[in-house]
Amino acid sequence: MEKKKVKSKVIIILITSLIAIIIVSMTVGKELYEGKSQSIFSFGLIHFSGYLFFLLMPVEMAFIYYLSYSKEAELIAVALGTAISAQIIDYLIGYSVSTKFINNIVGEKRIGRAEKYIKKYGNLTIFVFNLLPLSSPVIALVAGMLKYKFRDVLIYSICGLIIKYAVLSLLFANTSLF
Repeated sequence: MEKKKVKSKVIIILITSLIAIIIVSMTVGKELYEGKSQSIFSFGLIHFSGYLFFLLMPVEMAFIYYLSYSKEAELIAVALGTAISAQIIDYLIGYSVSTKFINNIVGEKRIGRAEKYIKKYGNLTIFVFNLLPLSSPVIALVAGMLKYKFRDVLIYSICGLIIKYAVLSLLFANTSLF
């Protein structure tokens, strides 16, 4: 039984890694190869994908990278829209899919930790995980599993994300790190 569980975990990791590689290759990689400037569409696709609980990607780094290719306000708007859209999907999956299935994908330990934080700190957990580069998609997923108030998840996620991207924009706009 344990071998079967490890095998399914490896398969899930390989599939999600493959999806992430394809997304990056079809956006940033393709634009670099063709000598084109990075588009807001490619940022949106990468950012949306990074906020899905099963495709955790360093979206903050993508935001910083794309700052030199886009208008700040436009980039923040796309970041907020894609992050919230993906977190709504994460929440709805958590709300409607069985705990056993989610535990197999994300891991029981990770789900347990997120559940502990939400039960102990509530809205503060949602806010802080969205404010900092932490695993906020997993928090949204677990909030759905706990049937946490959707309105609260949405409000505190938006507040954390607005502050995060405003600060990143202030710190890294007009700098060429890449």
